[in-house]
Amino acid sequence: MTAASRPTIMPDARSFRVALGAFATGITIVTTHDIDTGDVGVTANSFNSVSLDPPMILWSLARKAKSLPAFIGNSHFAVHVLAADQDALSRRFATQGADKFSTLQVERGEGNVPLLDGCSARFQCRVAFKYEGGDHII
Repeated sequence: MTAASRPTIMPDARSFRVALGAFATGITIVTTHDIDTGDVGVTANSFNSVSLDPPMILWSLARKAKSLPAFIGNSHFAVHVLAADQDALSRRFATQGADKFSTLQVERGEGNVPLLDGCSARFQCRVAFKYEGGDHII
């Protein structure tokens, strides 16, 4: 059956989210710095490579995220690809309202962005483009 001949069925939001959750993906923490509120970080799995030359990645953040203004306001951010033993750190940055950086020692990158240690990979990034994507900013 081709895509053109399939009937269009719009799943409800919960079913769509559950189906997307079946796709195994890596977990990242994305950080930035806000001059008014300080260090900001979120756990994100909406991360992938776009280009090798020049090196480019993308990630997305929900429009309703409280951290959105910080990410919009700083032209720099860092993506930390978590190691297998960093599950607790992933949960920490996924918790709303938590003091995510307390007790953590961080280095500083461009734009005063906090850089976490012990990750499988770490990318210091500069925003090149922002796109609207439904209920997210890409």
